[in-house]
Amino acid sequence: MNTSIPLQTHFPQASRLVLGCMGLGGGWDQTPIGEADIAKAHAVVEAALDVGITLFDHADIYTRGKAEQCMGELFKRQPSLRQRLLLQSKCGIRFADASGPGRYDLSAEHIARSVDGILQRLQIETLEILMLHRPDPLMQADEVAAAFSRLRAAGKVQHLAVSNMQAAQMRQLSASLDQPLLANQVEMSLGKLDWLEAGSCFNDPQLRPQAHALNWPDTLAYCQTHHVQLQAWGSLAKGLFSGAALPTGDDAAASAVRRCAELVQQLAHAHQVSCEGIVLAWLMKHPAGIQPVIGSSDPARIRACADALKIELSREDWYRMYLAARGQALP
Repeated sequence: MNTSIPLQTHFPQASRLVLGCMGLGGGWDQTPIGEADIAKAHAVVEAALDVGITLFDHADIYTRGKAEQCMGELFKRQPSLRQRLLLQSKCGIRFADASGPGRYDLSAEHIARSVDGILQRLQIETLEILMLHRPDPLMQADEVAAAFSRLRAAGKVQHLAVSNMQAAQMRQLSASLDQPLLANQVEMSLGKLDWLEAGSCFNDPQLRPQAHALNWPDTLAYCQTHHVQLQAWGSLAKGLFSGAALPTGDDAAASAVRRCAELVQQLAHAHQVSCEGIVLAWLMKHPAGIQPVIGSSDPARIRACADALKIELSREDWYRMYLAARGQALP
């Protein structure tokens, strides 16, 4: 199985799977982190490292900064842990506050302030990857590029990446940067097929309008051509195909989910791996070198996800899963 991913050009130690840390830190409120939160983070990090996951995904908003605080406490208590992993974190989403509504902010001032906060909470000096969380309609590419250049010169950030951006936005931003964008994190899964449908159903009535509007074909091609790492958030589709309660309705969508979940179970049994492993192996089969982000904070489920590294689905089984999930034959 080809296990290489574009990101490994810059970080050879980067794993094929990413551990998403949104579930760390307790609730999305102002309650301070406690020992139970730190212990949970420790169990999650150790489970991920045990199965070879070395890249950990944060955002400054995750549990209002407490997810980063938990990991920072782990580094404080065990300094050698920092050398065993890579970190990426996101900025650009702002909650409603006294100065304005919930909004996106990729101004140079906010980026700089966010990075300082990220470094402080994680208790580190350098962040390997800074990711712009959401496209800001008021973003000025030259301003973002200048802010990143200053952060990199100060040794605070090594690489810039984006999340939820389409090709045109990446082109605009890249034209102002003196370093290539490293990654783009977007939602991709068996339960979110726009990224495939936009290409598979081109020039056919089956093409859903939203898939075309999202400019998916150009975005996939841009990332592959320019060696931008595609990371898939929501990669497990909230467990819909690997153990979560299945829909009970008689509509086509519910029937498709049930059929696909049954097929996943059959393939898991045939390959002697977990259902999570099958779901992620399906994503990783794509030639774009997709890097799934695992959002679970359950150590057992994290270990189950690592089964994806043990197998490579056949072309036929990949298509069986695709067709089952979409609920109808291809055009």
